[in-house]
Amino acid sequence: MHVLNCFTMHREIFILITMHILSQTALCNSITSSNNYMEEEVNATTQGPQVDFHFTTNVIKNEFIVMFKAYYQSETRGKFITAALNILGVKNWKIMRRINPAQDFPSDFDILALEDNDISSSISALEEHPAIKRVTSQRMVQRKIKYTLNDEELSENPFDSDELRDNKTEKYSYSDDDNSKTYSDNNDDCEFSTCLFHNWRNIHRGRTIRSYSGQSEQETFNQNPSGRKLLRATPPQITSVLQANILWSLGITGKGVKVAVFDTGLAKSHPHFKKIKERTNWTNEKTLDDGLGHGTFVAGVIASNEECLGFAPDADLHIFRVFTNNQVSYTSWFLDAFNYAIMKKINVLNLSIGGPDFMDQPFVDKVWELTANKVIMVSAIGNDGPLYGTLNNPADQMDVIGVGGINFDNQIAKFSSRGMTTWELPQGYGRVKPDIVTYGSSVRGSSMKGGCRPLSGTSVASPVVAGAVALLASGVLHKKNLTPASMKQALMASARRLPGVNMFEQGHGKLDLLKAYQILKGYKPQASLSPSYIDLTECQYMWPYCTQPLYAGAMPTIVNVTILNGLGVSGQVIDVQWYPYISQHGMKLEIGVSHSDIIWPWSGWIAVSMTVTQYANTFDGIAQGHLNITIESEHSPSEDGCTTTNTTLMLPIRAKIIPQPPSNRRIVWDQFHSLRYPPGYFPRDNLKIKSDPLDWNADHIHTNFKDLYQNLRNLGYYVEVLGSPLTCLDASQYGTLLLVDPEEEYFPEEIAKLKKDVDEGLSVVIFADWYNTSVMRKARFYDENTRQWWMPETGGANVPALNDLLSVFQIALGDRVFEGNFKLGDHEMYYASGTHIHTFPLHGVLVSTALKDQGKQILVLENSEAKNQNAKEEILQVPILGLLQTNLYNLYNDVQPSENITYPNQTLTLIHKRQSGRLAIYGDSNCLDSSHLEKACFWMLDAILEYTSTGHMSKLFLDNNSPHREVNIIPSELPQRMKGNGLHRYSRVLENNMNGGTRPLPICETHQTRIIGSPLNISSSISSSLYRPHHLLSRNEPLKALSSVETQEASDLEEEALWSWRNKQAAILHTSLNSSDGSFTWASIALVFLAISVFYLYVKWHYRRVSVKRKKSNRFLQIIGF
Repeated sequence: MHVLNCFTMHREIFILITMHILSQTALCNSITSSNNYMEEEVNATTQGPQVDFHFTTNVIKNEFIVMFKAYYQSETRGKFITAALNILGVKNWKIMRRINPAQDFPSDFDILALEDNDISSSISALEEHPAIKRVTSQRMVQRKIKYTLNDEELSENPFDSDELRDNKTEKYSYSDDDNSKTYSDNNDDCEFSTCLFHNWRNIHRGRTIRSYSGQSEQETFNQNPSGRKLLRATPPQITSVLQANILWSLGITGKGVKVAVFDTGLAKSHPHFKKIKERTNWTNEKTLDDGLGHGTFVAGVIASNEECLGFAPDADLHIFRVFTNNQVSYTSWFLDAFNYAIMKKINVLNLSIGGPDFMDQPFVDKVWELTANKVIMVSAIGNDGPLYGTLNNPADQMDVIGVGGINFDNQIAKFSSRGMTTWELPQGYGRVKPDIVTYGSSVRGSSMKGGCRPLSGTSVASPVVAGAVALLASGVLHKKNLTPASMKQALMASARRLPGVNMFEQGHGKLDLLKAYQILKGYKPQASLSPSYIDLTECQYMWPYCTQPLYAGAMPTIVNVTILNGLGVSGQVIDVQWYPYISQHGMKLEIGVSHSDIIWPWSGWIAVSMTVTQYANTFDGIAQGHLNITIESEHSPSEDGCTTTNTTLMLPIRAKIIPQPPSNRRIVWDQFHSLRYPPGYFPRDNLKIKSDPLDWNADHIHTNFKDLYQNLRNLGYYVEVLGSPLTCLDASQYGTLLLVDPEEEYFPEEIAKLKKDVDEGLSVVIFADWYNTSVMRKARFYDENTRQWWMPETGGANVPALNDLLSVFQIALGDRVFEGNFKLGDHEMYYASGTHIHTFPLHGVLVSTALKDQGKQILVLENSEAKNQNAKEEILQVPILGLLQTNLYNLYNDVQPSENITYPNQTLTLIHKRQSGRLAIYGDSNCLDSSHLEKACFWMLDAILEYTSTGHMSKLFLDNNSPHREVNIIPSELPQRMKGNGLHRYSRVLENNMNGGTRPLPICETHQTRIIGSPLNISSSISSSLYRPHHLLSRNEPLKALSSVETQEASDLEEEALWSWRNKQAAILHTSLNSSDGSFTWASIALVFLAISVFYLYVKWHYRRVSVKRKKSNRFLQIIGF
């Protein structure tokens, strides 16, 4: 018995020792391999209440924001405004008093109320004053929240069920006057109930709070007919998933960091918070508390100290209440609050808001000013995924940390907005965003009444990063180099790339809190690039660049690289050099660059343009080289002023080059004639989509036409983007010009040039959309606050402009709007708010189908009696698709064709030899647009392109060819341009005034400056992949150029000198806590084996020392071999 007892005791000791060894090993592993923990199946299926956020922003009538060039006291600002307006003798104006915590401090703006008379001249006079920067309209932002939670869900969700039960089916708001409950699901949005979008209230123009709760993407598994679901545990703490507790154990808890939360407020007595340093109210309500719950949740994720823990529990919370309980905010409230945040020297600022309006200049300027003052701003990238081109501002700004969302399976959340940025279109290409992604699906945070609840959205992911940033900042507060640039560099360099996900979905990858801390500890101020290399062969990360190789004669491929400058808040690019590698065929690449004039604040951009030299038109292979980008930075003010530092960054470039494809396989996409919001009201193409009427996704082949692009590439077509007028197109290089949903006008020279190009063999495919001035007036929306109408600048497409373009071919589109489902052969089709063919040559093929007159249905809403009657829908045979071989008369000895003549495929194939182009016109583009795609028509485009490229027409089109008249095929009028519209304000073609006319035709020149290369002879082969974990200089490394190529000796540089810097880790990562994963595994096995051996020898030794009888233990000892 004694032996057994001793053995039991020793066994327990052995188990404890083994567990201790394993736990210590796991602790080490967690520093460098925390992603192993993340890869466990911890998918969250716990559902909170489903919350839908709807936002509006409206221009306030006769109120204007006057921005000054510097900060002045209110009295001085009033004198400037008075002086400017006295010149015109303006009497009826008033500076609006702003009552908030910043009212007694200097400011750089005022709110000015003007009378209706002479507003334009008053604004001009103000802008001419030397102290005034600009004058813009005051905006009101309004949020609508809707809870949709049934009783069963309430019973299954203990979080906030009492709080939500009364609101589970209602959309509500509160009146500023009487605080009474009013419902927004009514028709009061339009004064006369005559606007098409009467329930919309301009949802997308506002900066919205980017979260909603509940299951935001499909996170249930193995659903079967019995209804059983495989549920997996939700991580109880987001902080434990990201291992914040390890930093807490080191005494890093957020202490000393000032964190600003711009949201809906927070109750002072909330039990989860112990360091609410200050609460300020910037609204017109007399309360500081949170009446909605969103601000409480966001603050909890950042700094909660109880139950659902926040990342930085000891951080100083500064609560900025910028939304009312009526869910309203104003631009001026944000501007005042931003100024106050600068004055209070805030370190980290979380903005869980966003919107598509990157042209709200006062807001954008103030964000720049914040980051210039070392405020690290973190913002949600948006909840408009999975569509591309849906980034929200301010997260899309270079100086802001833009955060996307992932679920607990490390997959990009469906709701998370995707890049690219659209500021740069149509001339250039967008930047990489988001910057980083983290968990934003079913994350638990503080509830308004205490306790915890789960929410989802990028508005949840944003405070996760903001809390992590606050925690990291507290660990390096003793350093003097903590800036928005250094923090962003550390987050990007430490991020873990998600496999199979491109850069416009994940940015630099998933947040790695511990590795970011390791990098920040040894960080030395420096400049870096995002992305840090350009590899057009790397799929999937470098999508879409990797999907189409380069070839001679193609349009330039442009990669927009962001410069992050940790050396100083301002700087400039002073030199860019191109070094092609001779042995890697770098001389076959032509490189051009353009860049921002200044790098401020902390960031800038450089656009790299890549083309292939003409002498390489038969080359097939990889071309490589690198750019040296020299940056001059201003930093560290001294007695003699600012000092400057020059640093050189190396940008490796690799591209796949193929022989020049035949012209009939090359398609050119017209981007120049695409207009979108912002800044003008350009409506959606589908009039049924009333919840999202703004066309704000850029209409680019890599945004809302991404699926179309992928389909064309899968078929072997090469697609290039034209960002300049048609007069700049070398049509001999291409088989087909693709015009999809154009809103812009055309220069007269473009019309003449296109006719010439078609005569010489270029084919044109057009996908149009609806246009009817009466329907456009119905598509306006009314703002009950300002008593103003917003009117579309065009219809779904600019059909009058298209008719001008097509007039030389005797083709015109009509002004009626049609909609409906139909079949074309075996294909199910949906025609969503399309136009129709009004005029078409008799010898062309015309396809018609039965559709509803949607325009008539919309217009009868003006008649209240007709609105209430179930009138029979009018069905017409509508010509929707036309195919035409131009210059066909010459084939038949100038004999005029008649309706009785047929033109079989063998005849049509002869036309290709005469070098005349073909035309195809379809009246609706929605079947190609991923924004609100119902039934794709890619198959039809494939058949059309086969016709335009080879002359072979599908039998399906021939079988559906209907007899038709040449003119006015169905009763309709030709669409006319709406009188008094504001298209000229946003057009690159029309003069910027109401007098008509066009601007001067742009000169066809590249926006990039071509760089003459300095060839390098690399004697060894280059690695097959340019990607390495991002490298930042540490304190142990000298700050110097990454590549010094100044003399002819550079020709002897080896691969190691050029590429090995990308293989290095930060010096701090060479500590024992950051050994490789494999070494930890072997160490674990060795330690466990050693422990077992020691235990075995000890028990055997102890047995021999025992002198008591042990008969009862003989059998046991025989078993263990003693």
